[in-house]
Amino acid sequence: MNAADDDHLMRAYAQGDARAFDALYQRHHAALYRFVRRVLGRALAQQADEVFQDTWARVIQARQRWAPQGASFRTWLFTLAHHRAVDCLRKSGRELSVDDGPPGDDGAGDDPWADWPSADANDPAEQAFWRKAGERLLHCLDRLPVAQRAVFLLHHEDGLTLDELARTLDLGFETAKSRLRYAMSKLRDCMGAHLSAAGLR
Repeated sequence: MNAADDDHLMRAYAQGDARAFDALYQRHHAALYRFVRRVLGRALAQQADEVFQDTWARVIQARQRWAPQGASFRTWLFTLAHHRAVDCLRKSGRELSVDDGPPGDDGAGDDPWADWPSADANDPAEQAFWRKAGERLLHCLDRLPVAQRAVFLLHHEDGLTLDELARTLDLGFETAKSRLRYAMSKLRDCMGAHLSAAGLR
């Protein structure tokens, strides 16, 4: 997926090419919906469709004045979705604290999941383990503060660099880096409980 192609498509759409919008939607709708769904968490899962649709509505509304300004279309799209999801969480009264953890707790160290089994498609026991691990990861993500959850999802699921994260979430570079570090630390602890329960630790 080429960011330059996205920019070209958005410019074409701004000039009235509806097929360009269709192409952008096909490229990004699955990842965007997954991001919205997971930022909102289980408690607000029913709001995901509304936030997702509203994000695309904002793309349509902004097409004439859209300009990259150093960010890719995808980064801009996810920025719109993030702001809309945060608005939804605030209206619901959900806690939006950052909770970047105690000083020095940076989650550094060896790979915490190095001893986990490989995902062998021919081994039912290993497949069962990974299904449970996936469920546990979603549970652990749901427990993260929203600010850390968004950083983790954008970086690890959607491939944004730290620079892009900082721009997307309107943060300083060091703040984005810190939030990602603390998110990883908390996920390591939470997922480590699953590893222990499986007798692998």
